[in-house]
Amino acid sequence: QRRSIDSTLFIYRKGAHVLYVQIYVDDIIFGSSSKKLCDKFSSLMSSHFEMSMMGELTFFLGLQIRQLTDGIFINQEKYIRDMLAKFDMSNITTKSTPMSPPNNLHADPDGQHVNPTLYRGMIGSLMYLTASRPDIMFATCLCARYQASPRESHLLAVKRIFKYLKGTSSLGLWYPKESSFDLVAYSDSDYAGCMLDRKSTSGGCQLLGGRLTSWSSKKQHTVSISTAEAEYVSAVSCCAQVLWMKNQLADYDLNFSKIPIMCDNTSAIAITHNPVQHSKTKHIDIRYHFICDHVMKGDVEIYFIPTDDQLADIF
Repeated sequence: QRRSIDSTLFIYRKGAHVLYVQIYVDDIIFGSSSKKLCDKFSSLMSSHFEMSMMGELTFFLGLQIRQLTDGIFINQEKYIRDMLAKFDMSNITTKSTPMSPPNNLHADPDGQHVNPTLYRGMIGSLMYLTASRPDIMFATCLCARYQASPRESHLLAVKRIFKYLKGTSSLGLWYPKESSFDLVAYSDSDYAGCMLDRKSTSGGCQLLGGRLTSWSSKKQHTVSISTAEAEYVSAVSCCAQVLWMKNQLADYDLNFSKIPIMCDNTSAIAITHNPVQHSKTKHIDIRYHFICDHVMKGDVEIYFIPTDDQLADIF
């Protein structure tokens, strides 16, 4: 059966067992609670199509996947080594953080120009790496804002990310086998953090049973005039991602309601519960108020969390 939400996902059920088949262009990942179902599907596909069976999943789209008895570990260590070699940075010294605080990266109009092709190539390589390295997400997206006219200060910031990766190439994502399937989201933002146009940056992450499954760091479309507005807009972006995940998980017969979104701003939480009585929110674009509808419908719930416990702060 092709699933209704994700048209590239197929599910076959036989008794107590189930077979999941996920297609990505010309690659197929499949798994089952029964090895017999896997073998049967493998034989069936090989008899109808010219294809190669790669065996147990260990490598996919640049991701290295280690299936262990107590969980799954995903990283891109080989990709990092190849990337460092490509840009002739295999022998660089290492750094303990992807960027140096505070964030004072700006347009630097008087700085020395650097090769834009090289700069964009480095940014593109880092963006692909964020698929398994959420720790470089914010720094990479920050440097990506200066691709139009990169300066030496921007290139130095990018090289620092490479130096950080050199010393942390083995880091990745750990998905333990024994954990629940509770869906929890975290939402955060800075305020007027972009030195180019003073727009804020939204950060968010979603965890399924304690497993980090989705994350983002994105500059907001509009300029916020208060921290509450910046946090509110960030919560809206997080809510949209949560609703998408909720629909996707329905294909796996996992149904959620009142999904908690953790926010560290009480004013933003108040706006989500009752925007009508907040006269100071009239200037906020109406498209950002859709989160209120989903709070009333019971799809999501907004909770306060102390800033020190805000996981989305890294984004």
